[in-house]
Amino acid sequence: MEHGYDKQQIVKRLHRIEGQVRGIERMVEDDRYCIDILTQISAVSTALESLGFRILDDHVNHCVSDAIASGDERQAAEKTRELLDAVHRFSKSR
Repeated sequence: MEHGYDKQQIVKRLHRIEGQVRGIERMVEDDRYCIDILTQISAVSTALESLGFRILDDHVNHCVSDAIASGDERQAAEKTRELLDAVHRFSKSR
């Protein structure tokens, strides 16, 4: 299935986030100041959340809109339900 998001850009962003996490690990190993570590954890959380919203936005603009435009009511209902489930997951994680 083709998705609305740019796979290469998403993977590239995930690699940067992975690097941030490894940096936090090094900070812990080096006994860095706890507030500095918490600041970096917050930055990683923000980066993941931003990436999640980007994928969610792509889901709306590609998957959901294509399902609605297709005229297939079952498919439109399914994609809308998926969207609402994803929004609920995001709102619970905040």
